Amino acid sequence: MEPGSLLFFVGIGLAIILLAVFFTFVPIMLWISALAAGVRISILTLVGMRLRRVIPSRVVNPLIKATKAGLGISINQLESHYLAGGNVDRVVNALIAAHRANIELSFERCAAIDLAGRNVLEAVQMSVNPKVIETPFISGVAMDGIEVKAKARITVRANIDRLVGGAGEETIIARVGEGIVSTIGSQQDHKKVLENPDMISQTVLSKGLDSGTAFEILSIDIADIDIGKNIGAVLQTDQAEADKNIAQAKAEERRAMAVAQEQEMRARVEEMRAKVVEAEAEVPLAMAEALRSGNLGVMDYMNIRNVDADTEMRDSISRMGKQEDEK
Repeated sequence: MEPGSLLFFVGIGLAIILLAVFFTFVPIMLWISALAAGVRISILTLVGMRLRRVIPSRVVNPLIKATKAGLGISINQLESHYLAGGNVDRVVNALIAAHRANIELSFERCAAIDLAGRNVLEAVQMSVNPKVIETPFISGVAMDGIEVKAKARITVRANIDRLVGGAGEETIIARVGEGIVSTIGSQQDHKKVLENPDMISQTVLSKGLDSGTAFEILSIDIADIDIGKNIGAVLQTDQAEADKNIAQAKAEERRAMAVAQEQEMRARVEEMRAKVVEAEAEVPLAMAEALRSGNLGVMDYMNIRNVDADTEMRDSISRMGKQEDEK
């Protein structure tokens, strides 16, 4: 192969490589699509996006949609929102939806809502089509002690002005549950709650529970209501059981004290008996000493023995009588 032909093919190869790199780095097709949609954007701007590590399609395509929808948004606004970590496509869709529904929503507020972590498109859709939040069964106890269970459906609409910093659905459910419990608890009879369930929704709705939240409560409807346990009777039963246990404990304490006193008395009696036995053991010694010293005569001693024998006989007769009575 001649040197000229070799240089020709090398030049063609280099040209193809340069063109491939150029078309890869510069989105020509995206630039043509923007021009066809009436969006004026230069090639240098697209190249600058590449240098700033911005995916051009993530910014240009939403800009085309915004231009076609009649929104006055610049490419710099979209690019800055992209660099801040926002979802450009969702923000543009939310602005288009708000524009179609005649809802005042600026790009700055919409971008702030998106950067705050809120789904701004869903919020705009909820402003047009309110959302229904259903609470679980909430239990309240009327003054007569009967438990009443109620389930509510809360119709809410997103409040665009309070989306940033406003409380969410959990706060709405908690506040409505608190209102239901307090309303049921303020009634003298549970039958009034069953007869007029709308009383609960009217009372709860009048408390302004949506203050400080990202929603506006349109209505609160009682979906289901049911009777639970007789809490008053259960509490009285528990109180009676507790009183019985206290009385039993006090009785057991008194019995233990009585047993202790009885044991103490028995110990004293045994002690006295021991002293008597000890004293009786000294009697023969004293009598012998009296006989030796002449203080006790023989006749006196015999009389004492006769008295002892008579006493033993009487004790034996009394024991025999008791045994016959027991038989």
